[in-house]
Amino acid sequence: MDSGTSMNTEAHPDQVTVRAENIGGIDETSVTLHQGVTALTGRNATNRTSLLQAIMAALGSDDISLKADADAGRASLEFGNEVYERSLERSGGTIVTDGNPYLEDSEIADLFAFLLESNEARRAVARGDDLRELIMRPVDTTAIRSEIEDRTAEKRRLDEQLDELDDLAVKLPGLEEQRTRLSSEIEELETELSDIEAKIDEVDADVETSRTEKEELETKLDELQSVRSELERTRRRIDTERESIEALKSEREELEAELESLPGDRAAEVERLRAEIETLEGQKESLTAEISQLQSTIQFNEERLEEATDLDVGDASASGGDVTDQLLSDSDSVVCWTCGSEVERKEIERTIEQLQSSRQEKLQKRSKLSNQLRERRKEVDELESTRSESAKLERRIEEAGDEIADRSERLEDYEDQREELTDAVEQLEAEVEELESETYEEVLDYHKEANSIEFEIEQTERERREIEEEIESIESRLDERERLETRRDEIAEELTELRTRIDRIEEEAVEAFNGHMESILDVLEYDNLDRIWIQRSEREVREGRRKVSKSTFDLKIVRTTDSGTAYEDDIDHLSESEREVTGLVFALAGYLVHEVYETVPLMLLDSLEAIDSDRIADLIAYFREHAPYLVVALLYEDAAALDVEHERVTEI
Repeated sequence: MDSGTSMNTEAHPDQVTVRAENIGGIDETSVTLHQGVTALTGRNATNRTSLLQAIMAALGSDDISLKADADAGRASLEFGNEVYERSLERSGGTIVTDGNPYLEDSEIADLFAFLLESNEARRAVARGDDLRELIMRPVDTTAIRSEIEDRTAEKRRLDEQLDELDDLAVKLPGLEEQRTRLSSEIEELETELSDIEAKIDEVDADVETSRTEKEELETKLDELQSVRSELERTRRRIDTERESIEALKSEREELEAELESLPGDRAAEVERLRAEIETLEGQKESLTAEISQLQSTIQFNEERLEEATDLDVGDASASGGDVTDQLLSDSDSVVCWTCGSEVERKEIERTIEQLQSSRQEKLQKRSKLSNQLRERRKEVDELESTRSESAKLERRIEEAGDEIADRSERLEDYEDQREELTDAVEQLEAEVEELESETYEEVLDYHKEANSIEFEIEQTERERREIEEEIESIESRLDERERLETRRDEIAEELTELRTRIDRIEEEAVEAFNGHMESILDVLEYDNLDRIWIQRSEREVREGRRKVSKSTFDLKIVRTTDSGTAYEDDIDHLSESEREVTGLVFALAGYLVHEVYETVPLMLLDSLEAIDSDRIADLIAYFREHAPYLVVALLYEDAAALDVEHERVTEI
């Protein structure tokens, strides 16, 4: 992944309009955003985060909250000629959503595009979470493995077909040689027949016989030849039917073996899995409601705490006293807005932190439930596929049995017909013998010989036709070689791509993070912070009874002392500003590696107060190169430092 990757802004409309009602702390609002940077500017508790939540709601995220005093709300996004709308309704302690959001599944956007304070990618760096698991979460490795199995099976079938064509190509010259030989034999027989017929004509000129006797004998000979031909055809039919019956029996045995190798009827397991899926969906829905409720509570308390701080400052100014002295004396306690008593500010802040921690735990649980749901649904699909395959095999076995019965019945008819024709041949041969006489013996011998040659010619011509049909069939099959080889090469390339896709995504993620991290550190110029990068390595882990090799992402930090000595540091020693920047760059790497900008053109940023104003400005200028719409919530003083072209929204 080129660290300079940027989006194509021409693929998106010039502006989007967001409308929100009863979302977060918003009563009702409508805001139009243009491509580029939009700064939502104001003091704390001015609904900037609520507007970001409204955008997320319309895009499809569940990480949203209703206004505390409202039972219903809605958010919409007018995007070009399309309008995407989402409704929220409080029901039995949970929030139920409906409508047509922009995204069917918002997981990848929640991870890498909606970068609010609670964003999992941002927090993962600070907590030291498994960065590899997070960056690979949107990748359906199970589906990739299944696709590899399908492509491998198709390639194996193509290899078998091409091997068969190779065998046919080797066989073709021998068949052509047989055809030539049979054609020569037919020519020789036809020459021999012409000689016999000439001799018959000569004998007929010398022998005085009754025209009637001669015609009767010729009729009997013709009839004998016809019956012999029919007898030979019947024998061939018998051979064909026997071969077909044997082939069908072999096919039936293979089908029965294949059916026996499949698991038995697992309808009960399917029902159990469906019940488990329903339970997991209920748990996920319940967790989503709890997360939403926690978010509302956190937001409400944060807003009240900010209002309390503003009120303290206002009172100090109004009283004419020194503002700093007033803050120092009163900032350690506030009046609780739930019980009315005075409590330590730290106690409220600690409670908010506990709520945020609880919300984060529930987000992780919901993510695990999503993974479990995908696995269970895949298991149901596989079981249903097995049941379908079993039914198909049973039908084919039944069809093979029916065809065996039909062919066996025809075989009996042909065998009866053969006996009748054999008797007829014997009877005709006896009648011909009776018509023979010493005087006519020579001509009869010639007629018998001619009859025999004609029969042999007919048999040889039949054999040649069969060989010609086989040659035509082989040549037709060989015409498919180029198409089969092309398809096999395509599948080989697809297999290579599939087998390296996971490694490639990991490599691209590491490359993107390391490249952007290096560029941003150069721009932000943190003191004695030389480098932050991810090192990708392989580590053996145990899965069940076996050990497997898995990739890990280790975050590395190098600092330099005042004397110029470099040393490796730990994530815990990063400043809050450095951690926030690292988390944002990690999220940006995911945004680019998974090409989120192709489907989610809006990137949302919030809670940047831990970073100083100048660095925020540089960070926004950098992120602007990679997101068509960059919407940022900023304090007045941070917005004032922006030197990149941007629009401001001050009233929400």
